[in-house]
Amino acid sequence: MNYQGILFDLDGTLTASGEGITKSVQYALEKMGKPELGEDLKKLEVFVGPPLLEQFMVYAGFCEEEAKEAVRYYRERYNVTGIFENKPYPGIEELLGALKKQGLILAVASSKPDPMVKIVLENFHLDTYFDVIRGSDISRPKMTKAEVILQVLGEMGYGDKRDQVIMVGDRHYDVLGAKETGLSCIGVTYGYGTREELLEAGAIQTADSAWELEKILLHRPAGDQKNPEE
Repeated sequence: MNYQGILFDLDGTLTASGEGITKSVQYALEKMGKPELGEDLKKLEVFVGPPLLEQFMVYAGFCEEEAKEAVRYYRERYNVTGIFENKPYPGIEELLGALKKQGLILAVASSKPDPMVKIVLENFHLDTYFDVIRGSDISRPKMTKAEVILQVLGEMGYGDKRDQVIMVGDRHYDVLGAKETGLSCIGVTYGYGTREELLEAGAIQTADSAWELEKILLHRPAGDQKNPEE
């Protein structure tokens, strides 16, 4: 299938945002009197992808009000420092350029708050590649990935042409959100999820790098383009 539109997740798909997110979660847990839960930053990578409120409740056992307070502490650090502890994955800008050259409509659908999504993309000069950029509504802490995707599809003009659009993400949340809205999803394994996680959730294919993702999306043969890092 030749897709006309491609939706990208942000964290773990376009940029390696783990450091800023995990350190901000660690800060929030310390403020909440649970420093022992934040000692291992690697374990805190489960916060990359899902809505923060939900993940604080699952990970720390917080009630909803406690989780809301934890999210406030998280943003206290993330909005100032954590947002810049981040960088695009190798090959991402080249990938986006190649896709735009083919006339594809590109969009971002992220669970990160909408203003933060735009700041990150603008900081790395990636915003110019996208026709639609949308994160979650900060006034709706329970907004799901599927709801963000639906909003993006509407803005793209593909609300009733979903067979022409595909999602790209690194976690099962992306795959499930895509399935819920009638989209197929390609999983990337260079982010914060595993191949097993992505395939079990229903990803139709996986890519280990931005270069491999480009080959898949543009239907190029495996030997057509060499990874410059090899």
